[in-house]
Amino acid sequence: MEVLVAERCGFCHGVSNAISIAEEVLADKEAGGQVYCLGPIIHNRDEVDRLAKAGLKTVDSVDEIRSGTVLIRSHGAAPKQIQSLKERGLNIVDATCVLVKRVQRIARELETDGYKVVIVGEERHPEVQAVVGCAKNVVVIADKSDLHKLPQNAKLGVVCQTTQSPEHFGAMLGAIGQGSFSEMKVINTLCKEAIKRQESAIRLCRRVDAMFVLGGLESANTRRLAELCRKVNSQTFHLQNWSELDRSVIGGKRVAGVTAGASTPKWIIDEFVTNLRAVEDGGF
Repeated sequence: MEVLVAERCGFCHGVSNAISIAEEVLADKEAGGQVYCLGPIIHNRDEVDRLAKAGLKTVDSVDEIRSGTVLIRSHGAAPKQIQSLKERGLNIVDATCVLVKRVQRIARELETDGYKVVIVGEERHPEVQAVVGCAKNVVVIADKSDLHKLPQNAKLGVVCQTTQSPEHFGAMLGAIGQGSFSEMKVINTLCKEAIKRQESAIRLCRRVDAMFVLGGLESANTRRLAELCRKVNSQTFHLQNWSELDRSVIGGKRVAGVTAGASTPKWIIDEFVTNLRAVEDGGF
């Protein structure tokens, strides 16, 4: 069986930057004290576990932190959380993705300009929750079933969770546009790197008998990759790492494709590809 890897896959710049910052903080012995991360630094269990062994402690709430250094993860944090950390006198290191910061800034500007802020995305996703905290009464629209949340005859300022697909964002804009509003301002906040990964994955999955999408099951961008690939190739499998592979799915397959979400480290991709090629060579 031949194994092909997508041209664009794995860590994006924002995630790579967050990991580098975490490693630098953990290596800085002069800083002293415990290093915390407010929520998982990225949505990849293996990488979170690796950094935990190096000393990064993940917490769910500001209330769990009494002293030390706090790392703001790539998804960002709400202004109230940042303020609470400052009031506690904690050392704050910001690893928020610059594109996420842009969405936060735009949300504030739209509200200041009199728009009702609408974000197309997953309500429970930390990136979205951080954006929600930047304005008052933000409306989160995941799909068409949420359209009833929109106020009637309002000025709508619409943005999007950075890792959504252009197709979904476009479809939601069309659905919102059929409703009742006095004005609608749309700002494209999609991540270009996420889009490139989606396009690269789709191109590859058309050429293979089985497609493997590597990344955390809780990773929004990885789930989106798997959803898009599955529409083109029904033999698409979302796995976190090599240990989750069911060997029966590659039986009778000649060519396999591999891609990975923006929060999937290179070592997981390399391990998976190496082991899959070893199957081909009779190594397993």
